[in-house]
Amino acid sequence: MKTIPAQEIKRCGLSALDKDLKEGAVHVIKNNRPQYVVLSQERYQEFLAAEEEAHYARVRESLEDVKAGRVRRGSAKDLIKELGLED
Repeated sequence: MKTIPAQEIKRCGLSALDKDLKEGAVHVIKNNRPQYVVLSQERYQEFLAAEEEAHYARVRESLEDVKAGRVRRGSAKDLIKELGLED
């Protein structure tokens, strides 16, 4: 991943990122540490779509577990007991 000092952005403006963003995300370095990640709008939308799809996949898997009977109902107290976390 490319990096750019925050001072460079301060000096040149956001145009300092244009070239590097064509190659992917850019870390912005502030006080000698990575502080921010800048993405193109297209890449950001891809991340959001992937995150949403992963969420829906987890929900679908959970529903399949319920339908297949791999889920048991109980109270928090039952779970604590089953995990051996009682005093």
